[in-house]
Amino acid sequence: MRLHRNLVYTTIDSLNAIFNEGEYADKVVARALKKDKRWGSSDRKFVAETIYEIVRWKRLYAEIAEVKEPFNRENLWRMFAVWAVLRGYPIPDWKQLEGTPERKIKGRFDELSKIRALKESIPDWMDELGVKELGEKVWSTEIAAQNQPAKVILRTNTLKGTKESLRNTLMDLNIETEYLKDQPEALVLKERANVFLTDAFKQGLFEVQDANSQLVAGFMDVKPGMRVVDTCAGAGGKTLHIASLMENKGQLIAMDLYESKLKQLKLRAKRNGAFNIEYRIIDTTKVIKKLHEKADRVLIDAPCSGLGVLKRNPDAKWKLQPEFIDNIRKVQAEVLESYSKIVKPGGKLVYATCSVLPSENQEQVEKFLKTEIGKQFTFIKDRKILASESGFDGFYMALLERKNAVAAE
Repeated sequence: MRLHRNLVYTTIDSLNAIFNEGEYADKVVARALKKDKRWGSSDRKFVAETIYEIVRWKRLYAEIAEVKEPFNRENLWRMFAVWAVLRGYPIPDWKQLEGTPERKIKGRFDELSKIRALKESIPDWMDELGVKELGEKVWSTEIAAQNQPAKVILRTNTLKGTKESLRNTLMDLNIETEYLKDQPEALVLKERANVFLTDAFKQGLFEVQDANSQLVAGFMDVKPGMRVVDTCAGAGGKTLHIASLMENKGQLIAMDLYESKLKQLKLRAKRNGAFNIEYRIIDTTKVIKKLHEKADRVLIDAPCSGLGVLKRNPDAKWKLQPEFIDNIRKVQAEVLESYSKIVKPGGKLVYATCSVLPSENQEQVEKFLKTEIGKQFTFIKDRKILASESGFDGFYMALLERKNAVAAE
């Protein structure tokens, strides 16, 4: 187990782009992995995992290394040295790593790990917010779970095959998967692999989607032939799942504020063989008004803090600001009030987020039900999913039913 100079240099360059130039970790990692065609799978694995690890533990490693932002290259090397020592790598005799104080690093790690915000490497404001909303005990276990690397979960595209046939196809490619209990379309990879390069992916046999994210479409109780609206479709992970549950029968309207996201969804839908999707950009309020009381099912996969998916997006810990969360709660309330009007009497609405904060979840639903439009809905059920309990992303989903006109009077 030794460090290779070209892999480490790429890691340092990537960390500089993420920490100092504000780039997103997933984009930086994707670029880094294309740097050298001679790299084998273990080389690419080292680069990807090391970048994500140091991003995940940025605050802790910076404290141990006694460096402050903005990090110059020397600072980044000192943080890398902390990572290497704590992971048990022998420190090579490179100029940048000269004088690495191994015993001091281990001692500082033990000492700083007694403070939760440092141990879990999160900003103080996030730690205080987590305690306030979830309580000391639940937050401690939740943030620890959010610091575990995310597993790769596939969702079988049932428009093109079964979970069993997909598993066999992947087995032929030496990609081993396991079934997930109570998840009809999910397969978990036993070991990380770049599944996007496989013919199975290019043929649209599956999508990569977290296990708990896969629960949302099922929660909507969609049936073939319905008119369904996904109001915050984005690049369409849940839209495509809904399309497969509808068996391409009926009308599925995917809406978003951003045309670029819907363009991505179009490409994915083509690959998936999902052809009952219509695309609408929300560029005026008329787009929503035209659909008032027209849909059997509506999904509001609301914009949120993302505090349920930190294991998947560790750099969000450093990009998120407390003001953003205050603003996003207002947006959630507005979106719920506006988009709920699309549901026809007797139809159903699902409000979902990938956050674990009650203020973004059940409290939003409670407030909505007291509004003028909200009084026309009945609360059916909800699900609060913590990463610490499920092993996957943190999620929330609530199912509401619009009362029939007679019943509402």
